Amino acid sequence: MEYRIGLDAGSTTAKIVVVNEQAELVHTDYVRHNTQIYETVTALLEKASDMIGDELVSLTVTGSAGMGICENTGIPFIQELIAATEVVQQLYPQVKTLIDIGGEDSKMIFFPEKRIPDIRMNGSCAGGTGAFIDQMASLLNIETAEMSHLAAQHEHIYPIASRCGVFAKTDVQNLISRKIPKEDIAASVFHAVAVQSLNTLARGYDVLPKVMFIGGPFTFLPELTMAFIKVLKITQDDIIHPEHSEVIPAFGAALSCTNKTAVPMRQLLAKIKEKPLQSASLSDRLAPLFASDDEWQRWQVEHKPVAVERTSLSEYTGTGCFLGIDSGSTTTKIVALGEKNELLFGFYRNNQGQPVETAHAGLQQFAKEVTASGKPLTILRSIVTGYGEDLIKAALGLDDGVVETIAHYAGARHIDPGVSFILDIGGQDMKAIFIRDGAIQRIELNESCSSGCGSFIETFGRNVGMSVQDFAAKACQSTAPCDLGTRCTVFMNSKVKQALRENATIEDIAAGLSYSVIKNALIKVLNVTNMDDLGDRLSVQGGTFRNPSVRRALELLSDKPVVMTDIPELMGAYGAAVIAGKQWRNND
Repeated sequence: MEYRIGLDAGSTTAKIVVVNEQAELVHTDYVRHNTQIYETVTALLEKASDMIGDELVSLTVTGSAGMGICENTGIPFIQELIAATEVVQQLYPQVKTLIDIGGEDSKMIFFPEKRIPDIRMNGSCAGGTGAFIDQMASLLNIETAEMSHLAAQHEHIYPIASRCGVFAKTDVQNLISRKIPKEDIAASVFHAVAVQSLNTLARGYDVLPKVMFIGGPFTFLPELTMAFIKVLKITQDDIIHPEHSEVIPAFGAALSCTNKTAVPMRQLLAKIKEKPLQSASLSDRLAPLFASDDEWQRWQVEHKPVAVERTSLSEYTGTGCFLGIDSGSTTTKIVALGEKNELLFGFYRNNQGQPVETAHAGLQQFAKEVTASGKPLTILRSIVTGYGEDLIKAALGLDDGVVETIAHYAGARHIDPGVSFILDIGGQDMKAIFIRDGAIQRIELNESCSSGCGSFIETFGRNVGMSVQDFAAKACQSTAPCDLGTRCTVFMNSKVKQALRENATIEDIAAGLSYSVIKNALIKVLNVTNMDDLGDRLSVQGGTFRNPSVRRALELLSDKPVVMTDIPELMGAYGAAVIAGKQWRNND
């Protein structure tokens, strides 16, 4: 018996298909590779070997991460869209349009009469892809698979800007804040993906039936298919449902195999195992964040964050305090300062779409701690800042609100009166404040691209199964960080995959990403060409800078010392509380 094997190493998953001499499916498998591409491919082939034994096999590889395997082994490669076309033309000739949604890309193939197929692919934006759906599920605090179950029960569709994951996060966060049912939000996400995909890929062509939907998202999220059906205004009779739609490119790769390359299964496995991936080019490397482990250890001691003056509530001798609340798009921060600006209380929590309830919970926690201290305490003045300023001020009856950048400026200047530049990097946005002679010279905001923000690193860490803390630790151990440039997240994915193909370590990729966060912030967003424009006293804020590799990257790229407090994520609320204290004293 002779078998043909198709292997699809995609951006986020790996798929394998084994067919017999009659082109009948014998075995399929579909797994996430978590960027461990070489190990995953080997495991898939070994599993197939357990099933078919040491029979003659021929192998063809496809997928965005498959080229490196072929370059190092001489195994035939077929482009994934050509592989999918092979399946349609051999087995489903009635199909006029094929729509494929993958982890990080989307594709559309039109099959006009008596003409070659017209192939479209969108690889520049995650808006119409599985990664986009994953991000939205994370915002809703649910598993991706649950999105389909919720969407099936929806009543209304709301507009979501699917052209960019960052814009979409803002839209979805707004829907969550308005108490829109998750069922409606899930369905709206699917609708946005359908509209984005069709607007991007179908330009100049009508999507004619019969239509075939393939790829993991369509297979595992049936309501996504329903969203496309509704947008296209077609019926179930216009749809072709292929067997194992999640592995169609791998199936096409198997069908394209020729017996000229057939070898015993054991020999094929040995060939792959004996061919390690090529080493990455050192020309695309940067200086390490730390030259040695000893330097890393010294840096941690010598560059400890500035400890904010604090006093426990039980030891506080005053009777009043100043309250600052920073109601962000995804998190709520609360700070209470004493009459001498000593920190009495700090609170940080994800909103999970409930900013008022989260702020209330923080204040309740503060009240409990005050009660436990056994000392009466009066809030002399309260100020709110951030995305939910107006909502929180009205709901909780706070005294005043202040622009977010001013709050961050007040907090930084209280710590360092001579500060010349403040960089605040949050999960989804970035703020930069340039200061000259004690006055704000200009303010820059970035809310349109996540590449210079904390979620940029968080996403990559999650993709390799690591926490942000572990990923940061890896970066500090790198000896040759990858130069990943200044690009958007989706383009950066391609650079990371290229580095993985060349056997770059996770340490080198993590360090490269830390460099890229700062480069994106300074070069892409702020257009800083001369580091002297930053002045000599740099202050950083935001939870992203708890990652020491990002702070170190800023030090190296600016060649200037960087100051950070031990509460970087609370500095907006801290600054609001500082302003509250000044206002109270001025009016006293």
